[in-house]
Amino acid sequence: MIWHLIAAFVVGVACAGIALFLRKVSRQRLPKWIIPVFAGVGMLAYQVHTEYDWFDHKTASLPENSVVVASEAPGSLWRPWTYMIPMTTAFTVLDAGSIQPRSIDNQIISEFMLYRFEKQHVDRVKAQAYVLNCDTRDLLPMNEKRVLDLEKRQVLTQDNELLLQVCR
Repeated sequence: MIWHLIAAFVVGVACAGIALFLRKVSRQRLPKWIIPVFAGVGMLAYQVHTEYDWFDHKTASLPENSVVVASEAPGSLWRPWTYMIPMTTAFTVLDAGSIQPRSIDNQIISEFMLYRFEKQHVDRVKAQAYVLNCDTRDLLPMNEKRVLDLEKRQVLTQDNELLLQVCR
């Protein structure tokens, strides 16, 4: 967080320097107010770029056996441009290396780990173990003691990316 603040300040100073250079080249014909305007626009552009680049930056740093199975890009009232140009604020990653398929009563049951990344003032990552019945498409989370939480059972659709990745 502190590095983004420092980077935004540096971008603001650099853009103010560009405005000063433009005033000098124009022999002071440009108004003085372009200096803080350039600094503000530069810092705002840096912040918007950083927020939109968050998803690409995070997915590029994931291990090879990780697969993004879901992402969320809701619009925000305080960022009205996100309704027209969506910005990913959360995504779910499957650790393909953790998939453990088993055959129980002629049904394929797979155990695996999912990681949920959320963009907030400090990025949050939540790891959760799951069990998926590939035949009935039932998805059940497990608690820390590896006990299934039947109350949070979900039935996945046929075209769900998680189902397609786990039950190949």
